[in-house]
Amino acid sequence: MNANVVTVERLIAARPETVFSFFTDRDKWLSWMGKDGEFSFQPGGAYRTTGNGENVAQGHFVEVDPPKRLVFTWGWAEGGMDLQPGSTTVEIALEQVADGTLLRLVHRGLPSPEACAAHEEGWTHYVGRLATVAAGGDPGPDDWM
Repeated sequence: MNANVVTVERLIAARPETVFSFFTDRDKWLSWMGKDGEFSFQPGGAYRTTGNGENVAQGHFVEVDPPKRLVFTWGWAEGGMDLQPGSTTVEIALEQVADGTLLRLVHRGLPSPEACAAHEEGWTHYVGRLATVAAGGDPGPDDWM
């Protein structure tokens, strides 16, 4: 296993088009991750979103290929995380399967095992919330906010 990569997979009971929309619509994005943000959902478009606590994630969209693939850079503009904005890459792949969509998130370029562990915990938490809301459920208040 590469110490600089985090992979999170999750089966989501929704079509890929539905899941994809939660990555390309501001209100839908904020329904599962973050409390505020500005997004330009196109290749080269920037985003900046306030996540848990006072952490602010920032980066750019690299690839937007509905409904199967999304790539964006990732880093922290504010907060306690030592990871420069846009310094890592997150790839989202969506595959239609019999029970819905298999989501595979791969976060590359993390600088240390500690950064990998923190981001794996975070992505697992938020992908779980995404799975709930994309399937039509209510993820409830985010206890990380």
